[in-house]
Amino acid sequence: MNPPEGNLIEVRGLRQTFGGQEILRGVDLDIPKGKTLVLLGQSGGGKSVFLRHLIGLLKPIAGSIRVEGEEIAGLDERELEPVRRKIGMLFQDGALFDSMTVFENIAFPLRERGLRDETVIRRKVAEALELVALSGQESKMPANLSGGMRKRAALARVIISEPSCILYDEPTAGLDPIVSDTINRLIRRLQSHLHVTSIVVTHDMISTNHIADRVALLRSGTIHFAGTLAELHGSPDPVIRDFIEGRSHEID
Repeated sequence: MNPPEGNLIEVRGLRQTFGGQEILRGVDLDIPKGKTLVLLGQSGGGKSVFLRHLIGLLKPIAGSIRVEGEEIAGLDERELEPVRRKIGMLFQDGALFDSMTVFENIAFPLRERGLRDETVIRRKVAEALELVALSGQESKMPANLSGGMRKRAALARVIISEPSCILYDEPTAGLDPIVSDTINRLIRRLQSHLHVTSIVVTHDMISTNHIADRVALLRSGTIHFAGTLAELHGSPDPVIRDFIEGRSHEID
């Protein structure tokens, strides 16, 4: 079955539990092709858990996940490989190999998939580094990069495989406002240049306002809101207003 025109990923009734606690309680969400969807929610609310289901790092206890019409919830590791070639993920810490140079880190996915032509590898690495504004940093070790540069190097490793979708797990976490703005601009740049679909997990409204085409709010294990950025800001829902304005009612 093909997905409706415009959707890259469709999630229905997604449920997950850890240690007897229900984290996802029936998540329904559509991710449109070529757009940036920001998934908002409180820290520890299940956003990163949701993201990991989209590339099969976690298996749901119930529900459906369709990528370009293909059900992936029940696939094994071998069957997931073609899906993972379509979807790249930028982890919170970048997940670079500390023992490898920037060049070796970025070339790793190509070599892992059997590419042996060093001329092609060097060209592709150079192109990826240029897209993330890190040209000339090939010989550096991850330990010698700033936090923002590590994120950008990790992103170069993601895009070198030419995915149709990129998942970002808290891409600006731990970064100062200026570096965060660089990452936000880069997310937009990659969407424009590569025409990728982006799914960004964050609780940062500044980033959301900069990058989002659509927004979803995960609350209590379900999608409380899904719509455009304008619809989010125009909502009178007190839950949404509290989140946008950063207002707590726990301590008066």
